Amino acid sequence: MPSQFAAYLRVYEPLAAFDRDRQRFWRRYLDEGRAVGPAEGPGRQRVTVLEALGASWSRLPDLPDEAYVLTTESGALICPWNLRVRVAEAALTARAGVPAVLADAFVPPALAGLAQTVVSDFRGGARVLDHGLPRVHEHVATWGVPLRWFLFVDFAEREISVDAGRRLLRYRTEIGKARRRAHQGLAILRRTMGDAAITESVAEGTRWLEEFHPGSMVELDYGGLVHLFNDQALFDDDSPGLVAAGLAALNTGDGEAATDHYERLVERWREIQLMERYN
Repeated sequence: MPSQFAAYLRVYEPLAAFDRDRQRFWRRYLDEGRAVGPAEGPGRQRVTVLEALGASWSRLPDLPDEAYVLTTESGALICPWNLRVRVAEAALTARAGVPAVLADAFVPPALAGLAQTVVSDFRGGARVLDHGLPRVHEHVATWGVPLRWFLFVDFAEREISVDAGRRLLRYRTEIGKARRRAHQGLAILRRTMGDAAITESVAEGTRWLEEFHPGSMVELDYGGLVHLFNDQALFDDDSPGLVAAGLAALNTGDGEAATDHYERLVERWREIQLMERYN
């Protein structure tokens, strides 16, 4: 069983997407066979981060450069973990909108200050001038899949296995297809829903996809969530299809059908989210 019931949205980029120093580093990384598989990666990430933070959560040292690697006919594609930046962003997010006494208890001020420095250095200044626009290649969602992620993939792109030791459900698609679906869905939402929360959420995801090399691949991986479905439920899951059908209904003005698809989708994932509260 996994250490974390989480899903992952990843982008794998070709070596050409990285600056010269990073290209040399990732070539050496590939030659040495150091890449970690997606099944083992989340657990490795968790252990690495907890060890680096220390017992007092007062430090944020450099974390090792690791990546997932996808081998294709045109060459290897790299999905860097960007652990240090992701930990820093998570620490700042955990403090946002929380009373100071609780924020300090969960994320000590010393760690918050270091986190802000790490994020600021990553997002701006000399680093951007030297290396170009920074990119976080992996997003993580616990106890569910954000509904907007399903917009980027098609049900026909599903890869599924319920074999012992290789239980998985994931979607992989070319980034050009993911971008096209995102822009089409966003246009429908803006026209029919206006400035609703779901519209801005999809817009944010669409902007994120635009940051990457056109030769990239997008992966939606159910990760540890596959262990919360029985075999039949896993095979029957058609969440990308429900999203596509709901948008198509919105586009034709069939609000009743759009609502039905949305409610079915929400209800399915609410059952998974409620499992977090099981004792």
